[in-house]
Amino acid sequence: MEAPDLKDVLAARKRIEPHLGPTALTSHPGLSKLVGAEVWVKHENRLPTGAFKVRGGINLVSQLDDEERRRGLVTASTGNHGQSIGYAGRLFDASVTICVPEGANPLKVAAMRELGAEIVFHGRDFDDAREHCERLAERHGYRYVHSGNEPHLIAGVGTATLELLEEQPEIDTIVVPVGGGSGAAGACIAGKATRQSLEVIGVQSAGAPAAYRSWREHRLVEDRMETFAEGLATRVGFELPQQILQEQLDDFVLVSDDELRGAQLHMIEQTRDLVEAAGAAALAAAMKLREQLAGKRVALICSGGNVSLPQLGELLGSVHG
Repeated sequence: MEAPDLKDVLAARKRIEPHLGPTALTSHPGLSKLVGAEVWVKHENRLPTGAFKVRGGINLVSQLDDEERRRGLVTASTGNHGQSIGYAGRLFDASVTICVPEGANPLKVAAMRELGAEIVFHGRDFDDAREHCERLAERHGYRYVHSGNEPHLIAGVGTATLELLEEQPEIDTIVVPVGGGSGAAGACIAGKATRQSLEVIGVQSAGAPAAYRSWREHRLVEDRMETFAEGLATRVGFELPQQILQEQLDDFVLVSDDELRGAQLHMIEQTRDLVEAAGAAALAAAMKLREQLAGKRVALICSGGNVSLPQLGELLGSVHG
């Protein structure tokens, strides 16, 4: 696998532009006060699927040939990546099968079905579903779409950082949630090529630290997956994102699930938007790094807003818990 570069991100933008408009980049004074820095939020939660990954899905599926679309695509997801491939499959007339873990977010499962995807439940977590997905691809000849090891996905999601820096070129630091790492890898590629001095920081849940440990230890690591934030929940590091992050990511931090819940509440209150736990991870990291970020211009990638009603009820109940 060859890592994409800025030319690939610029080409991706041309493919994506007919289907997706730019997302808002908004300054939120309440969040700035919490972080002690000038905070901007890139609202990827306002995309049609409620998450950033649809950029990559459109970039990848738009480039498949007729034979690949006819055979169909298969992928594994906890929800947002699956929606991105389902959305793109509907746009470009490709059948899509998505393997999800047994406990997958019902809101995201329903959304994938509404996009026309066939859903296959398998296993206790994302990586169980991913391994089953790989077997289905081999058995049926589907085009397998890995959620991280796909240059076109990474180039596609990198377009968010292009938009961000064109609107606010004075941003000093971008903080990006990490599950598999495609979002952070895309931010590094687009951001560093645009301005080498830009700082890119990744954040993952301490309950699922495989990507974090892989980055720290310079090798692909398998670890536990015990976080409620499904968008951050991967059990192993992914090769291509890690290759990019090893070379270009400036820092990587872990946050607890309690810190994620607190940040999610702050994000919902201050932005007046629905924000899922992974979408609030950048704020959780920024609050943790308050001293390091003091006085800087900081962009937080709000990666998604797909919260089910039970999840939202549990979160809001925790305020009085």
